[in-house]
Amino acid sequence: MKKAIMALGICGTVALTGCAAADNNASPGDRDGRTGIYQQSGNTLNVNDQRPDLYNEDGRKGFKDRSEDFGYVRHQKTGVMGADNMENAYQSIDREQIADMIGRFSLMAQNVDDVSTLVTDEEVLIVYETDSENRDQTADQVKRMAMSVVPRWFHVYVSDDTSLRNEVENFASLDTDSRDVDELIDGVVKQMLKSPQGRDMSTGENANGEAKGELNEETDKDDISTQMKQGK
Repeated sequence: MKKAIMALGICGTVALTGCAAADNNASPGDRDGRTGIYQQSGNTLNVNDQRPDLYNEDGRKGFKDRSEDFGYVRHQKTGVMGADNMENAYQSIDREQIADMIGRFSLMAQNVDDVSTLVTDEEVLIVYETDSENRDQTADQVKRMAMSVVPRWFHVYVSDDTSLRNEVENFASLDTDSRDVDELIDGVVKQMLKSPQGRDMSTGENANGEAKGELNEETDKDDISTQMKQGK
């Protein structure tokens, strides 16, 4: 009997010691016992899913359908100079995935079919087909769908002139470093602005999310990037 009690006592001590060691080795954001912690650029990233690529659909194979799951991410500053590179957050935006999401959302609007979406570093261009009798209302719906997805410095331009579809699709193989790409995009935007753009986004912004007086110039995104680098 005494030997059994001693054995139980030793097992309990070992278990407690193991728990204490695990707690000491855990990161500050994981002391509550949660799992799924990744280190990215010096930041602690807590997620509800232990897959190597958070946003890669291929990485979801083998897992149950998580379309009904909430999404939770926690980031913590390291306090180490240069470790918290906020510019990486901007560079990590998957523009093709955002374009796909905007297109799917746009199809939810009434009388909207066949949506083409281009996402650049600061603009969203959407060409859609519609038989709506209220073109302005439909434009407003599509535009606000896009505004709900992208960071706030983006400007969104929409058009129901399907003859512009090829113009937008021509940018699919280009990137931000392509020659004269900004001028080319500006040219398409000017054509898109001939179509209804919906209501102003706010009292200080026009229908495309531009500050009053600003017309597709160097945008808020550049100001935000500068603030990120300065740590503001």
